[in-house]
Order: sequence, then structure tokens, then C-alpha cells
Amino acid sequence: MKYSKPALTREQQADLLISRGMIGDRDHIISQLSAVNYYRLIGYWHTFRLPSSHEFSPNTTFDKVWIRYTFDRRLRLQVMDALERVEVHFRGNLAYEFAHHFSNPFAYADDPSALPNLHSDQRNRFLKTLADDMASSKEVFVKHFLTQYGSDHSYMPVWVATEIMTFGNILTMYRGAPDTIKRRIAATFGVHDKVLESWMLALNTIRNICAHHSRLWNRQLGNKPMIPHQKNAPSWHTPIAIPNDRVFGILTILKYSLDRIAPQSSWTTRLHSLLVDYPSIPLASMGFPID
Repeated sequence: MKYSKPALTREQQADLLISRGMIGDRDHIISQLSAVNYYRLIGYWHTFRLPSSHEFSPNTTFDKVWIRYTFDRRLRLQVMDALERVEVHFRGNLAYEFAHHFSNPFAYADDPSALPNLHSDQRNRFLKTLADDMASSKEVFVKHFLTQYGSDHSYMPVWVATEIMTFGNILTMYRGAPDTIKRRIAATFGVHDKVLESWMLALNTIRNICAHHSRLWNRQLGNKPMIPHQKNAPSWHTPIAIPNDRVFGILTILKYSLDRIAPQSSWTTRLHSLLVDYPSIPLASMGFPID
């Protein structure tokens, strides 16, 4: 079927919303639609729609939709703050453990046995991506290395290389690392290395959602992080079981991680303040348990 819907002006978009039962000042709605794309807001008013209909439920106001949008924007910024700390810690420890496990700072690139858990094609893609990142980098330290040492080395020392790797490549390097290295890094988070790997994969997805300013607050997760086993970590299961398919699980992982890698952080307090500032947000949609 061919797509035949025409582009609507903001005035037409506002009139369409009002005709479907949304309450609000037309000029105000038009003004807000000039700041945020109509299609971006669909995810925030979708839960106000009647089942199997484009009509809105009674008493749906544009301001209620806008509150959810502004909450989500602040939530993404809050999550990104925690993600930065977790990622920087993870990167730094990966570089440190490789640097001290192998006598050669280039072993990760020169020696296939340094990444024993990667197949040859995975390792080749990993190195190709890194080479592309080096070639396109505008960082002064990368240009300096290539000028000074590029004739003898195709790649940079591990503690330099990890600073320009994409987070996806960092995850590939962790997955491919010797088990001893993975266990040491996971120990700083207080979890099993398989659990940490699943966390980082899920957090990378969340990072991409936040970086693209996409809706986060009521999203159902595709990459589900592992929850530590009840036998080893009962607090993840009682008094409530932490879900792994909603944002509440991600927030719990971030809090748990920060408590271990940045115990001085006030992130949890700021998260509580955000929730207090938006009492109308249905927390159940985020996976929060009752009370």
C-alpha cells in the first residue's frame, strides 16, 4: 500500500488534535509544535488515546502530554549523567587490566590470543572499526601518535585506543577478553562477568536512546539485562523482584553500580527529586512497583 498522507501545517496539526478531543489553547499547541515535532510527541499522548481509536480519552489536555515529554527529557539527562560515570569507569578498567595483564601494550591488536573469546571475523571487524576511528579522529593525541609512531605501529597502546573506541567496540573487546580480565572488571561492580556483560549491552541501548533524544520513560526494553541470581544476591528479588524489561530495572542497575564505583555521587537523591517534581507521571509504566 502506498503512503498517501500529506504533510500538515502546525495549524492543521493542532486542529487535528483538538478535533480528536485534546483540550488546550490552540495557539499554545501550535507554539509547542514549533519546538517539538508532532511525530515525536505521539509516543507521549499515545497512552491517552481510547482503545483502537485516534480519539483521546475524556479530560486529555495538551499540558498533560507536555508534562510527560518534559519529564522524559529530564529523565534522559539524569540517566546520561549516570551512564557517563559507568562507561568511563568501565573503559578505564578495561584499559588498565589489559595493560597490566599483557607485557605488550599493543597485544590486543597484535596478538589474537589476547582476545581469545572472539572469532577471527569478529576480531577483524573490531580492528577495522578501530582503524576507521583512528583515521577519522580529530583528537590531537591521535594525530600526534600517528605522526610520531605511525610508521611502526598500526594501532595505539591499549590505554589510548580505548579512549576513542565506540562503546560498541568497547563491549566487543570486553566480550573477547580473557576470562581473568572480565572477572576483575566485573568484581569492581560486584557482579558476575556474564551479568556485567548483559548490563553493558542494555546500557549501550539506553545510551543510544538518550543520545537520539528518544522516548525513555515508559519504554519496554529489547536488550534485557540479567538480574543477579537470588541465591547470590537476594536483595534483587526481595522485598520485590527487580524487572529487567522496564526503566526501573535500568535505574536500579545504575544506582547499584554508582554505589560501588562512585559512592560519593548524589545521583540517587537527584533522581528522587525528579520523581517528586512530577507526581502525575504513572510510575507503573516505568516498571516501578507499588509504593
